[in-house]
Amino acid sequence: MSFDFLSDKDRIFTNVYGYQPWNLKAAQKRGDWDKTAALIKLGQDAIIEEIKASGLRGRGGAGFPTGMKWSFMPKQAPLDRDGNPRPSFLVINADESEPGSCKDREIIRHDPHKLIEGALIAGFAMRARAAYIYIRGEYIREAETLFAAVQEAYDAGLLGKNAAKSGYDFDVFVHRGAGAYICGEETAMIESLEGKKGQPRLKPPFPAGAGLYGCPTTVNNVESIAVVPTILRRGASWFNSFGRDNNKGTKLFQISGHVDRPCVVEEAMSIPFRDLIEKHCGGIRGGWDNLLAVIPGGSSVPLVPAEQIMDAPMDFDGLRDVGSGLGTAAVIVMDKSTDIVQAISRLSYFYKHESCGQCTPCREGTGWMWRVMEKMRVGDADISDIDTLYEVTKQVEGHTICALGDAAAWPIQGLIKHFRPEMERRINERKGAGDAPMMEAAE
Repeated sequence: MSFDFLSDKDRIFTNVYGYQPWNLKAAQKRGDWDKTAALIKLGQDAIIEEIKASGLRGRGGAGFPTGMKWSFMPKQAPLDRDGNPRPSFLVINADESEPGSCKDREIIRHDPHKLIEGALIAGFAMRARAAYIYIRGEYIREAETLFAAVQEAYDAGLLGKNAAKSGYDFDVFVHRGAGAYICGEETAMIESLEGKKGQPRLKPPFPAGAGLYGCPTTVNNVESIAVVPTILRRGASWFNSFGRDNNKGTKLFQISGHVDRPCVVEEAMSIPFRDLIEKHCGGIRGGWDNLLAVIPGGSSVPLVPAEQIMDAPMDFDGLRDVGSGLGTAAVIVMDKSTDIVQAISRLSYFYKHESCGQCTPCREGTGWMWRVMEKMRVGDADISDIDTLYEVTKQVEGHTICALGDAAAWPIQGLIKHFRPEMERRINERKGAGDAPMMEAAE
C-alpha cells in the first residue's frame, strides 16, 4: 500500500524550522490573524461543532476528542457563593517535559502567533475570559519569544478589549513553570498556577466544573490549540481528509535516536513507520536490519520491537494494536548498539525522580522499580525477580491519582514482554551459566 505524503500546501506549521522570523508581521504574511473576527463571528457552538467534525484529538498524549472536551464547559456561567458569575478559563499546557518530546517548543519558538490566535478562538468558543499558557521552566528562549509575541498581539489590538475587533474581550497570560514533569498533568498544572505545590487533584470534580481558582477550566496542549485557526479557515472536511477513521488530521512527529537525520516534521496521521523514517530521517543508522526497538510516543509508552513497528500506522489505533501508544508522537529509535535494559532503567530513574510523592504506590513503587532495574542491568538478580518486577508494575499501574504511575510501569512492562531473554541472559551470565546471544527480541 502506497502512502500519500503530506504536501507543502497542506502544512499547518509552515515555519517549524524557523527559516522566517517569528514576529507578527511575518506571521501575518504566513496567514495568521487573517480575518480572525470573521472566524469568531461563526459563533461559539458553531466553532465547537466544526472542531468536532474535523476529528481533531488532543495532541498532548491522551488523544481525547478536542471538540467534545470543549463542549463540557458550561454555557451559563456558574455563580459563586455571593451570586456573582464565575469566569471560565483556558489553560494551555506548554510544560513539554516528556522525554523525547520537542514539538511544542518549535511552535512557540518559531510560530507563536498560531498559538496565540488559537487561544483567542478556542477561548471564545468555550466562553473563557482568559488563557494561561503554562510554559516549561527550562524553555528560557522560548518563553522570551512567547512573552514578546503576546505583547505584539496586545499592541496590535489582537488581544485585550475587543480582541481582533471581534467584540470579545480576551486576555492571555504566560506563566513560567519551574521544571517539574508532574506539572504537565492538568490538575497539577492548575495547582501550580494557583501558587501551590504541583500535585494532581482527585477527580471529580473535573476541571470543566471546578478548575483554576475553582472556575470552569479546560486544559489543552499547545499543538491542539495552534491548529484550530487553520482548521476553521480551511474547513473540517480538509483536516478530516488526512489519516484513518478516528485518527484524523496532520501531526507533528518528533524523531530522535538512531536515525540518519533526527527531526521534527509535520505529516499526515496514519503514515506507516517505515515511510516516516525513510522520507524524513534518511532511514535507520546502519540500515533497517540494525533496528532493535522503537518507543513511538514519548518515554511513557511501551517500546515496540523492530519487526512489529516496521509497517505500523503511526496513529492512536495503529500503535495501540501493537501494544503501545502514539502519545505525543515523540519517536525514539534504538538500534542494536543500544543497551536496552540500561535505557529502560534510565527512564525508571526519571519517573522515580519526578514522582510528586502524593500516592504511596507511585512514591514507593517508582524507587523500588528503578533499584531492581539497576540490578537487572548488571544481572545481579534471580530469574524469579523478573516476574516480581512485572507484578509490582501492575500494582503501581492504575492505582494512582494521575498517570505518572502508569508512565513508570509501562516501559518496564514493554521491556519484560519483548526482551525477557536479554534480561535472563544477563542474570545467567553473571552466575556463570549460559552464553545466549545479545539483543534479540522475544517472538
